Amino acid sequence: MLKGKKIILGITGSIAAYKSCYIIRGLIKRGAEVQVVITPAGKEFITPITLSALTSKPVISEFFAQRDGTWNSHVDLGLWADAVVIAPATASTIGKMAQGIADNMLITTYLSAKAPVFVAPAMDLDMYAHPSTQKNLDILRSYGNHIIEPGTGFLASHLEGKGRMEEPDKIIEVLDAFFSKNADLSGKKVLITAGPTYEKIDPVRFIGNYSSGKMGFALAEECANRGAEVTLIAGPVQLKTQNSSIKRIDVESAAEMATQAELYFKQSDAAILCAAVADFTPAVTSDKKIKREKDDLNLQLKPTQDIAAHLGSMKTANQKIIGFALETNNEYENAQLKLAKKNFDFIVLNSLQDKGAGFQCDTNKISIVTKEGREDFPLKDKSEVARDIIDCLVKIM
Repeated sequence: MLKGKKIILGITGSIAAYKSCYIIRGLIKRGAEVQVVITPAGKEFITPITLSALTSKPVISEFFAQRDGTWNSHVDLGLWADAVVIAPATASTIGKMAQGIADNMLITTYLSAKAPVFVAPAMDLDMYAHPSTQKNLDILRSYGNHIIEPGTGFLASHLEGKGRMEEPDKIIEVLDAFFSKNADLSGKKVLITAGPTYEKIDPVRFIGNYSSGKMGFALAEECANRGAEVTLIAGPVQLKTQNSSIKRIDVESAAEMATQAELYFKQSDAAILCAAVADFTPAVTSDKKIKREKDDLNLQLKPTQDIAAHLGSMKTANQKIIGFALETNNEYENAQLKLAKKNFDFIVLNSLQDKGAGFQCDTNKISIVTKEGREDFPLKDKSEVARDIIDCLVKIM
């Protein structure tokens, strides 16, 4: 399950840093891509040259690689990773993680990461047993971090006790088991539409909407991370996919999206129709820029193909369709009507009345509407909203 996964390995100032070489080799043997981020103290125990030779990547340690204006982006790293593993993790680093003390590249990367985080403590037995260390570990657990408990054995201090970093093979097994457990869409094909459509008026003007595509792209990443074979049909957006296994098809108009959606739905187990598709398109498109020659310009519009209804009519007993409804009034009633009319299995409802929900936002507040009723969720980051939606999809699949 580690094949194709992007792993950040954080290394801190512990004698156990030498074991990081074995972690890197084990991850790469299983097909993972590893990027090392090391603290300044970590470099006192193992050299970046050794680590770079094993990963075939430059080791990242400082915010500014050189004094020529180039710098390392902790934000980009946080978005890149499928998992962050800090092994070894010293008492100092654990304390900084718990309290958000972002004074080095590793901590800022940790604070930016959206991926699951695994922490493998390594320290002397009394440091590990100290109430401050245990409290900080409890804080990290409360944040959702995964603590890989240290073992008991002979320590660098020549004492024996708990504090010895877990062995590399065991750490890799923990990661493999995590991704195996979260591969609940393995073998499934999921079609996702995202973003707006642009309906041409002339070569320089179009009818469109404010959709950024963020929700649809978050859903694509979540499905791919859970093992699905994802086809993402995207309208004109400025977003990039992170998971290399996502098949992306870029379209512009509602007609182009309809053609591609019909083609790929036939071979899909599920479709998530998140795109904000235009309901109308100009009846006539000018091949030249329309000049302002009079005060009024009348546009005649014709309806576009209803992609959701069309796929709903094609749906077989083994296929599932999730729709979206962005409403401004009578939200629940309108969602129920749409659910029945378009043969959806459930519908994701959000309202422009809710602050932080809808177009352009990084957050969303949704309700999942089924024939049996509704379940409301609080305002969350769209990546977390995607997780809630896909959890519901997995249940009905």
